[in-house]
Amino acid sequence: MSLDAEPSKPEQHGAGAHPDEGVEMPASSFWPMVMAFGVTLMLGGLVTHYAVSIAGFLIAFRAAYGWWRQVIPHEEHEFVPHRHPYERADPVRVSIRSVANLKAGESRHRVRIPEEIHPYSAGVKGGLAGGLAMAILACLYGQIAHGSIWYPINLLAAGVMPELSRASDVALNQFNAKALMAATVGHGCISILVGMLYAVTLPMFPKRAPLWAGILAPVFWSGLVAASLELINPLLNQRINWPWFVVCQLGFGLVGGFVIARTHHIETMQNWPFAYRAGVESMGLPPPIKPNDGQPPPHGDR
Repeated sequence: MSLDAEPSKPEQHGAGAHPDEGVEMPASSFWPMVMAFGVTLMLGGLVTHYAVSIAGFLIAFRAAYGWWRQVIPHEEHEFVPHRHPYERADPVRVSIRSVANLKAGESRHRVRIPEEIHPYSAGVKGGLAGGLAMAILACLYGQIAHGSIWYPINLLAAGVMPELSRASDVALNQFNAKALMAATVGHGCISILVGMLYAVTLPMFPKRAPLWAGILAPVFWSGLVAASLELINPLLNQRINWPWFVVCQLGFGLVGGFVIARTHHIETMQNWPFAYRAGVESMGLPPPIKPNDGQPPPHGDR
């Protein structure tokens, strides 16, 4: 044997195969997964027991050795035969047609919800209408259950006047100017805020938005108040008739949601250029597009 002879290489998978029959690829290996498991045990031992780290080190070391042997001194390969022509994917066909890139908002492309909202003025009107309906139902309960319309009014004012929550039923049945003012202001402000919230969220509801707003939202709100009032003001919680409370909330939701849903929608400015949203009038802006197309209106037509 000549000393100049090259050392023989180990036989590889598919060494005698024809190149057209397949291709040689790096052989797959399970050692990286085993090594990751060992490293995980090593780190887990830091918060459990040192024996876990020792076991992890042994596993990681054995995996590293096995992984090393697969690439040194010669990298292992495996022969992957070609698929039969009828099993291959169809060739990519080149088209001379160009792709039209949609802009944000065009054909509902990347539009944020809601696309349209009701005017805030509709929320104010709906909130006041729902608040009036709720007040009528509450006074009706006071007249039927306690013989006085002032009972629910004084009870509502107890939220900001704690002494009323400890008052007797006789005192709650009497007229109280301070309680009437506090209840009117508080109930009015909350009704307007909820009405404006309805104006923004109703367009996101599915069909029959007034029905969803009149039932789903009031029931959710009633459950939230019932769950929190027991912790905030237990005395007031004991005086509330919860079935009538839910009825009053449903009255607010149905009336307020109906009034708001009947108003027209206005498109949000999310797709308008910044110059239009900021009200800037300058040279070089694109020609204005007609309103109600999801695009900014001409200057002076807002």
